[in-house]
Amino acid sequence: RVPSAVRFPTQANHTATHLLHEALREELGEHVKQAGSAVRPDKLRFDFTHGEGLTAEQRSRVEARVNEKIFANLPVHTFETTQAEARTLGATMLFGEKYGDLVRVVDVEGFSTELCGGTHVRTTAEIGAFAILSEGSVGGGARRVEAVTSGEAYAVLHARAADADALRVELEE
Repeated sequence: RVPSAVRFPTQANHTATHLLHEALREELGEHVKQAGSAVRPDKLRFDFTHGEGLTAEQRSRVEARVNEKIFANLPVHTFETTQAEARTLGATMLFGEKYGDLVRVVDVEGFSTELCGGTHVRTTAEIGAFAILSEGSVGGGARRVEAVTSGEAYAVLHARAADADALRVELEE
């Protein structure tokens, strides 16, 4: 049995990786594919294929798109189906993974459909908020985003606002 203090933030971070994956594909192109991930209670890490770093504008648009989908309170459905039906539904499948005839699909209504066996929130609003901590290279043609959700995201965003306020005061002096 996993304590809710661990399970819930892990669920929020896991569903956020699905939103992030689709937001990156929208922003950068269909060539973007997941190349690894780590989902923990305190943060998420998402590796993806792309040949260059995100610009500040791209990073901002990706972060905003993920938050837009969070605030839309979209239902998150998980269900089992055949691999053939999942393909028909347009589910994203990881290249190189071996799937059986029966697969588990996680569908963020109207936005993202992926094969996934992990734990997820019931609606995107449960994620709370999303903030990108960093984006960088992890090797040739692969990038990594580290991000936080829920209370961790609130803390990061609050700290950023405090830093901006402190800079504003310094500049006004």
